Amino acid sequence: MKITRQKHAKKHLGFFRNHFGVREPYQVLLDGTFCQAALRGRIQLREQLPRYLMAEAQLCTTRCVLKELETLGKDLYGAKLIAQKCQIRNCSHFKNAVNGSECLLSMIEDGNPHHYFVASQDQNLSMKVKKRPGVPLMFIIQNTIVLDKPSPKTVAFVKAVESGQLVSVHEKQSIKQLKEEQGLVKNPEQRRRKKRRKVSGPNPLSCLKKKKKTQDAKPSASEKKRKRKRIRNRSTSKVISEKQNTEG
Repeated sequence: MKITRQKHAKKHLGFFRNHFGVREPYQVLLDGTFCQAALRGRIQLREQLPRYLMAEAQLCTTRCVLKELETLGKDLYGAKLIAQKCQIRNCSHFKNAVNGSECLLSMIEDGNPHHYFVASQDQNLSMKVKKRPGVPLMFIIQNTIVLDKPSPKTVAFVKAVESGQLVSVHEKQSIKQLKEEQGLVKNPEQRRRKKRRKVSGPNPLSCLKKKKKTQDAKPSASEKKRKRKRIRNRSTSKVISEKQNTEG
């Protein structure tokens, strides 16, 4: 039974790897329901999950999931301890936390660019995940971990891509990378470098030394004449005033 489960898992992983670029280490997003099921089934996730996927796997969760487990109280204390040991992936709900299912759905938006797996026992969340192509879904049944087969939405999307009707996110990224390598598309870093202005040197005119004023400059001839005239005028005014005094 265990061999058949691993064969199915290998087949499904090959499908997601070939068509959606899913790669190792696999990033598995856990919610509170999956942690609780692992606790009840006494499943050691850190050991059994990589063994089942036959590859390195990273157990991940979000702050919203942890916040939700804290608010649910003592009944899910063990599940909270399991989630706290997972790696935290940043979500967009920094200020206002949302419920765990809504948060995990936001992590796989825009074609699941980070290639997350979603591990959950929540039926509503599982149905919404299946409607988004390219997202591997995991759950626990009879105390065993199971990787679900690709959903009909995912299979239909792959057929549309193969027929040329659609282009997957993985293909868009590979095409963009090839164009950048061949120089057909410039990297944004190169554009930023070109936009930066070169640091210009100092103004050459400002570097010139200022000419010092000559303190020993001789007065001009016109200034001498003015001074002489002023002296004469003063002497004549004195003579006139003396005459007036003698006549009086």
